[in-house]
Amino acid sequence: MTIYLDGKFVDESEAKVSVFDHGLLYGDGVFEGIRLYQGNVFRLDEHLERLEYSAKALMLKLPLTHAEIAEAICETCRRNNLTDGYIRLVVTRGVGDLGLSPWLCPKPSIFIIASKIALYPAEHYTTGLAIVTVATRRMNSAALSPSVKSLNYLNNIMAKIEARQAGALEAIMLNDQGYVAECTGDNIFIVHKGTILTPAASQGALKGITRSSIIDVAKELGIPLQEVDLTRYDIWNADECFLTGTAAEVIPVVKLDGREIGTAKPGPITHRVLEAFRRKVLVEGTRI
Repeated sequence: MTIYLDGKFVDESEAKVSVFDHGLLYGDGVFEGIRLYQGNVFRLDEHLERLEYSAKALMLKLPLTHAEIAEAICETCRRNNLTDGYIRLVVTRGVGDLGLSPWLCPKPSIFIIASKIALYPAEHYTTGLAIVTVATRRMNSAALSPSVKSLNYLNNIMAKIEARQAGALEAIMLNDQGYVAECTGDNIFIVHKGTILTPAASQGALKGITRSSIIDVAKELGIPLQEVDLTRYDIWNADECFLTGTAAEVIPVVKLDGREIGTAKPGPITHRVLEAFRRKVLVEGTRI
């Protein structure tokens, strides 16, 4: 596998970062996960815009321009003969000393991995997931904006561990007020009486690129969609539920906390949204 690392394309065995990189020492950096479908990098500009916003929020100067990063992504895919897969774009604060001070890191580092990913077993896309609610709360937006996609995912990782301990592949995380924020790696939607409902970013949800795409899909299909405050009660009594994410794509949920959702099978609106999304990924994006 060929990796892009700080302006060079190197074999994965040579793709190394320093132990003094603040991305490793402190999780100081930003990243994007991007999908490639039949040679089409899905919503690349939106991903790079989010990266730029995250970096600006952290006062991290990106080492390349928007166009240069886009070309590096496409070239990484080409060098790996990849037409379908997953791209991980990472920018770290760079090498510094053992203190926190980011201004002592003179040069940010950037690397790009283009490979494959399988987040959930294939059968769950047709039968649906059974998920749980975990005790670990989503980080308060007053501490760190959920819009910043940083390298520090410890909050989500702890929730993922709880999910595994409960025998589930994914889990809902609540915010400090007890409202649903998102899952450990995915955004969440429910369907109630023909309307799609999803938590707002202000409740702790990442502004997911796939989430945004689904909002567009709902408009195109003429399905009402609202951003609202959701509780576990709302999900238990929903007609349908599904999760979205770059790696997960769109996956139905049929049970939460041991309670069946709707008919305990993927519902018709979920199916319509999924089919429309699968068409969209082939036409929205950048050709490599």
